[in-house]
Amino acid sequence: MTAARNTAAGMLLVHGAWQGSWAWDAWLPELAARGWPAHAVDLPGNGADPQRDAAHPAVSLQTYVDALQAGLAAFDGPAVVVAHSGAGVPVSQLAEALPDKVACIVYVAGMMLPSGLGYADFVEASAADVPGAEGIAPYLLWSDDRATTEVPPQAALDVFLHDCPPDAARRAAAKLTPQRESGRALVATLTDERFGRVPRIYVEALRDRSVLLPLQRRMQALVPGALVRSIDCGHVPQLARPAELADLVGDALARLGIVAPSTLSSTTGTLS
Repeated sequence: MTAARNTAAGMLLVHGAWQGSWAWDAWLPELAARGWPAHAVDLPGNGADPQRDAAHPAVSLQTYVDALQAGLAAFDGPAVVVAHSGAGVPVSQLAEALPDKVACIVYVAGMMLPSGLGYADFVEASAADVPGAEGIAPYLLWSDDRATTEVPPQAALDVFLHDCPPDAARRAAAKLTPQRESGRALVATLTDERFGRVPRIYVEALRDRSVLLPLQRRMQALVPGALVRSIDCGHVPQLARPAELADLVGDALARLGIVAPSTLSSTTGTLS
């Protein structure tokens, strides 16, 4: 049976920890070429957000969700929300808050976790039988007050960006900024009645060194129901294989009956 066709208003692109809206720069032209208007956000305290350099930026799951709600308000109708890596948690919470505004969640090597479970606890529970489950964690540089972490550029190249074009990988590694732990140690509260009725796609990255493939598949088992697609690359498909990712996501959305609008546009930046 063919799914009913529904036109999404566009895509809201949400970056992971230490990143900013720039993380989607290589992907935006691919989406535009396929008819998808897209907006890539800077979450509070990240990227070009003015709070980033504040001594104590107000960063929490709620501030992230508030910013994402503002992002959805810019679309004339329900939008597809694409969550890379750690963005999975606030995007899940967004779907809980506004299920009728989220046409679909696309997790790209993302943290698709059940209600009440944080990623650190998930990794700890998996570490005994998933070697390397800690991903980037052993390389992080912590501030004296333990409030922020930074990713050394070489660690970013080795763990996140190992299969990306070398020049683009070096530029991306240099753009990473300190991440407030209050915006990384996140736990969503989700229900079947709200989050559970939003369609989901999970794009697993087969060569991921950050969120290892066994962890991605455990999350798929813990939160069943997503349409799963695979891409043969590391943690950042939108930079390593942007055209392939755009085709894969577009095809998966079409399988769910979700199609692009005819208008072409794309923007980046902090939401206000």
